[in-house]
Amino acid sequence: MEPNADQAAKRSEGPQMTRRRLFTCGAGIYALLTAGCGGKILYPHYYTLDLPAAPSSTATDPRLRATVTVRPFQTPAYLRQGRIVYRQSAAEIGFYEYHRWAAEPAATVTSGIIEALRSSHLFSFVKLFDGQGQQDYLMSGRIEQLEEIDSAEGVRVAARLSAELLDLRTGATVWAGEAGETSQVETRNVNSVVVEMGHVMQKSIDRLVGSLRQQISVDSEVVR
Repeated sequence: MEPNADQAAKRSEGPQMTRRRLFTCGAGIYALLTAGCGGKILYPHYYTLDLPAAPSSTATDPRLRATVTVRPFQTPAYLRQGRIVYRQSAAEIGFYEYHRWAAEPAATVTSGIIEALRSSHLFSFVKLFDGQGQQDYLMSGRIEQLEEIDSAEGVRVAARLSAELLDLRTGATVWAGEAGETSQVETRNVNSVVVEMGHVMQKSIDRLVGSLRQQISVDSEVVR
């Protein structure tokens, strides 16, 4: 999706025009905020990554009589700037100047992973890592991708996660996985993009937890 026209870089003006506008508006700060006398004041729009509820397992007892703690997921540096990301080519990343995250996606995804693990009944207890207690396993992960992708075919969104499970007793990595999803955005506006980001992220979380469930089912070494 192309950035809004009012987000495009303003053309530079000569000193005389700048002084004239500052004089006409009467205050330099007002000219800065309005991008010129009579211009529209631009305010950022803030969004949250809304994850649909994770599907609940039909199991009533945990698969493992073990506890797991989840370390906050990491993100690439460009996803920590607070601005929603779009990509128009494989090599170029763009940022919406006036469309930003109200909460870091990493915190939302970490909570989503915890809820998905609880809903799966894979473990007897799941908690956010806080350095306290004696848990059996530690999960750590990373958001590899969360962005809008623009092309001649239209607008898509993509999400991708990676994670691993560490046995805290032995120090061995007993599982590692990666999952991602893409989806077409029918309505070309940022709100629709963010809504679809939530959908593909939840699908990625479900696939990641599903991979862990499958590994636990076939690998007897994981089960205590």
